[in-house]
Amino acid sequence: MDISQLFLQAETNRRRLLEIIYNAGAGHTGGDLSCLNILTVLYFDTLKNLSPENPKNPARDRFILSKGHCVEALYTTLESRGFISKSTTDTLGKYGSILSGHPTIEVAGIEVNSGALGHGLSIGTGMAIAAKMDNAEYRTFVLMGDGEQGEGSIYEAAMSASHYHLDNLTAIIDRNGLQISGKTEDVMSLENINERWTAFGWDVLQMDGDSIDEIVKTFNSIDYSNKKPHLIIAKTTKGKGVSYMENVAKWHHGVPTAEQFEQGIKEISDRMGKILING
Repeated sequence: MDISQLFLQAETNRRRLLEIIYNAGAGHTGGDLSCLNILTVLYFDTLKNLSPENPKNPARDRFILSKGHCVEALYTTLESRGFISKSTTDTLGKYGSILSGHPTIEVAGIEVNSGALGHGLSIGTGMAIAAKMDNAEYRTFVLMGDGEQGEGSIYEAAMSASHYHLDNLTAIIDRNGLQISGKTEDVMSLENINERWTAFGWDVLQMDGDSIDEIVKTFNSIDYSNKKPHLIIAKTTKGKGVSYMENVAKWHHGVPTAEQFEQGIKEISDRMGKILING
């Protein structure tokens, strides 16, 4: 996809995400929206050898959503890539659905059950080690939350990934600055993230995680032969793309009212119209 198509796809996914959460009556809306542009670029541009017809292709790049509470964003993205049917996604929150509030391997395209914060990078490190042992070319990507950085298991994995020179592993921190209990720096200060991960021996990059252009450029700039695991600090906006949700901590988890839903859909649809007009 070119950049304009990725812009449109991200907004299409954003509108669908609101529909899914509104219909389900539950969702981690703010964090879903902050990572949705990243997921769109990953699944429509970065991840290689993905196919709904062959979801277990041994050559596929792996993706782990460590911040598993934002599974609605992943379901939306998998639906748009053809891994999940719309009729299945519409069952979220309904009795008997295979979809749950965290990723589950019952769903095509999901690699591991996740959501117990701090586990995703350890699993991803294991996958990357396995690829090295098998001389396989697939890469592993792990998306973490910034509030998740308080989990000690992350730093055990960080040391291991550096020790084993896992240049086939990329971790992304969704740095929206907010978690369920408030600002991350008030709950458990994280800075300086760059210096900490550099000291662990990682190749650290920073990007505007709200910008499709910059996300694409950053992923394309990674050197997968430099003998270092890669960390991308993605500065994002909680609730990105819905004005009344942006940078508001209470939208960590929340469902819009009917009026709020219509407002959000209108804002997104208006942006989509401008993208279509401007090409």
